Formats: sequence, C-alpha cells, structure tokens
Amino acid sequence: MLAAMKDTYGIFSVLPADMAADDEIHYGTCIADLASESGIAHFVYSSGASVGDVLTGVPRFDAKPRVEAHIRQLPITATIIRPMIFMEMLVRPGLGLHEGRLVSLIKPENSIQLIAVEDIGKFVAAIFTDPIKFSGVTLKIASDRVTGHDLGAAFTAVAGRPISYARFSDDVLAANIDLAHMAWSLENGPLAEQVDLNVMRELNPEILSFQSWLGTSGRQALDKALDARLPPDH
Repeated sequence: MLAAMKDTYGIFSVLPADMAADDEIHYGTCIADLASESGIAHFVYSSGASVGDVLTGVPRFDAKPRVEAHIRQLPITATIIRPMIFMEMLVRPGLGLHEGRLVSLIKPENSIQLIAVEDIGKFVAAIFTDPIKFSGVTLKIASDRVTGHDLGAAFTAVAGRPISYARFSDDVLAANIDLAHMAWSLENGPLAEQVDLNVMRELNPEILSFQSWLGTSGRQALDKALDARLPPDH
C-alpha cells in the first residue's frame, strides 16, 4: 500500500460499513500511518456524524472516534469529515416501502439531516483544493434536512403511490442496540446537531435535496424497495 501512495497528492480513506470494530480501528489507523509515512500532501478520513466527544461503550460506534484521535496525533495535513445519514439507507428493502410505508428512526415531526453518497465525493474534492483552510478541521457534511412527514411526502411524490411514515416502535428499538443508539443520537446526541446547509452549498453548489435524489440517482433503488417481498416466515 505504501508503494501505491508514492507520488500521490492526497488520500481519501473510507472503510466498509460492515467491518468489525477492531478491524476498523486497525485498518483505519494503519492507512493513516502509511499516508503520513508516504509524505502525501493531504489526508481526508471519512468518519461518521454519530461520533461525539464521549465514547458510547458500543464498539461499532466507538471505532471511528478512536481512528480520529489517532489521525490527530500524526504529523500530517488531515481533514476529518463526518457525513450525516446516507439517503441510500432509506431505500433499502425491508423498511416497509413495498407495503406503502417507511419505518425509520425519527418521530414524524422531527427532522433528520441526510447526505447523498455522490455528494460526499464533491465535498471531498472541494476540501482537497484548499488544504490550508481544512487542515486539522473536523467537518460534518449534509445535503438536506427533512422531517418524517417530509420523507413520506417525497416518497409519495416520486413513487406515484401513497407512502406513509412511522417511527420504529419502542419494542423494536429496545431490542436492537444499534438502532436504539441511532434514535437517541438523532434526538439528543451528535446526529441532532444541525449542519448549516448554506455552508454546504458554498462547498458544493450542486448538493442534492432528498426528493431530487430520490427521483434521479436513487430511483433504481427505490423501485427495488417498492417491489421487494419479504420471505413468507417474516
């Protein structure tokens, strides 16, 4: 990997979402170490918006802040981005869209900030153009802010059929520590913080609203989710 970094201007480090916590820490810190050793001009690490100042005790959520802390100790020009919740996560099969509803983490009247994956690359490209401005910066990034009601309206408009919105039941949240932490974070934790979308537009004038993304880049995934059928035993 060190050889691959030779004569490279910058590194954008993104790790798989399904990686075990220990592996994420190992690979995240190793990539940063190699980037520092290679002498690249700018290192950008993709963390997560659920990262806060205090560890949660949940390994999956505590891996990224540990990688962040390691990067900050290195003698390297580095920027840490914390993308908000991916729009793509809302069009996965199994969330009820094929039944005319979306079940997710926020109360219908509350808001959630989202980001299209394709917008992340545009933000990072802008960051790479100004290493002095973004050196040592930790930046949350988002494309849009919508309420649960807005989500239902957007899905209804694009799908051409009624799609209602509801929050996961308390029983479901109580049975899943990851979902419970995310729901808490959206109401009282790091995910409840509001990213200034005007600042985001200065970095990326082409940021996508959720409805525009849903009708374009997200349309294929939406169609699959609308047509999904769960196994008979579900």
